[in-house]
Amino acid sequence: MRTWPTVVALAATLLASPVARAAEGTPGATTGKAAGPSSSVVVFNRTIATFRAPVLGVSAADRAVRGEARIEELLSRPGKHEVTVKATPVGQVVAIDGAMAFVLAGEDVDPLAEETIDDVARRAAAALRQVAGETREGRDVRALFYGLLTALAATALFLLLVWGVRSARRAATDRLAILVERHGGKLRLGDAEVLGRDRLVKFVTWVVKGISWTVIALLAYEWTAFVLGRFPYTRPWGEGLVRFLGNLVAGIVQAVVGAVPGMVLAAVIFLVARFAVEISNSLFDRAAQGGLRVRWLDSDTVRPTRRIVSLIIWLFALAMAYPYLPGAQTEAFKGLSVLVGLMISLGATSMIGQAASGLILMYTKTLRAGEYVRINEFEGTVVESGLFVTRIRTGLGEELTISNALVVGAVTKNYSRAVTGPGFVLDTVVTIGYDAPWRQVEAMLLEAARRTDGVVQEPPSRVHQTALADFYVEYRLVTYAVPERPVPRALILSALHANIQDVFNEYGVQIMSPHYLADPASPKVVPRSGWHAPPARPPGDGTSGPG
Repeated sequence: MRTWPTVVALAATLLASPVARAAEGTPGATTGKAAGPSSSVVVFNRTIATFRAPVLGVSAADRAVRGEARIEELLSRPGKHEVTVKATPVGQVVAIDGAMAFVLAGEDVDPLAEETIDDVARRAAAALRQVAGETREGRDVRALFYGLLTALAATALFLLLVWGVRSARRAATDRLAILVERHGGKLRLGDAEVLGRDRLVKFVTWVVKGISWTVIALLAYEWTAFVLGRFPYTRPWGEGLVRFLGNLVAGIVQAVVGAVPGMVLAAVIFLVARFAVEISNSLFDRAAQGGLRVRWLDSDTVRPTRRIVSLIIWLFALAMAYPYLPGAQTEAFKGLSVLVGLMISLGATSMIGQAASGLILMYTKTLRAGEYVRINEFEGTVVESGLFVTRIRTGLGEELTISNALVVGAVTKNYSRAVTGPGFVLDTVVTIGYDAPWRQVEAMLLEAARRTDGVVQEPPSRVHQTALADFYVEYRLVTYAVPERPVPRALILSALHANIQDVFNEYGVQIMSPHYLADPASPKVVPRSGWHAPPARPPGDGTSGPG
């Protein structure tokens, strides 16, 4: 039986190297305190031990290389290859059939793992025993032949399963295509199909194909792990594949289970928010119907206020539930949140400005649907005053979409606010010379207003002398009309202009617009006999044409 000095001498001999001999006499060369990078002893693709510090002046990398060579040498000898562990002053000696394979020192213990040198030695011995067994198996022809047969059988089974999955995919695709053709039309939203049948068939086909390829990928993964595990040299790789998949599934299950409480709490928060939104909607509906009187709410502001309150409630709920969402605390989720916020802040500046302008219009009650307005050079009836845009319809049947920011920044003329109830103001300007009595001009303008269909008698029309120019007087006729649809103002104004010309022609008064140069030899009026000059036709003659 070897004595301790003999074992120590043998360890020193095995660990000796030119580097170690050159370090003799150097302080600290045998203390193992100058720790360098760790190195592992790998034999037959299995990690047996990890050296973390130099021993007797030999670095961890050199110890690993010499340990691998020593193990391969001992396993190549005939014998039982029995692995033992013995404590020595140098450290724990791991031996094969009594011959030392390598030494584990106290510095090889990972302090963060809270393990001892005995634990490290015991684990290394167990790994070495497994390597010894696999080494014997690798030299056994019968074992290798049996592994080859099982690998071929597994390959045949794998190919059969792949064929079955592909056949099942084709059958499922055909069956689902028939079901989609038969029942796809039932997926409707109102009167429109949610998805066309061709698109639905393509979507179902892609889903089935994705599932089948996922199953085939899992089968290929398991087949690879099984075949690698049939042979001693590649068995660690197969075990690593199985271990990776198991850890992945376990991690997913653990993450799902761990996320359940947070998701339940987030769901409760959203349910409370929905309940609060329903309560607020009920209150706003009562306010819209007149059952609840609030001083700052009316029919124009109740809808946008309802939307704003609902948005605030949902944003508050999202802020409260955010910490409980799965992955909310991860760096990736935080980075994505910052990126989305940056994109919104950079890209939504104009949209937010439009929304703010829309709220200003709504709460200042500048415009209402049905009112006749003029915004810059655009004139028409307001069809919709939304959060982002205002739509007006002109007398020519055109619908104009104007951004709310433009409406807020422009001078808006509202022709409907001076009228009680629905309607709008009509006004037009004519310039008449000083030789025409102003009382006669006012009477003619009022007569033209009375002749115009659509102009109301109450409130009465009025005539204002708005300017005394160098050569003529400027008269403004202001009257009122009640529309039945958005188009009439242009038509009524056109009819009013036509009646003004007819009345002035009847009484022989010349309209001086647009410019005055000199008095003509005779007044520039059209006698009644010339009112229907060709191609015009007098009314009632049965022919078409302007009358």
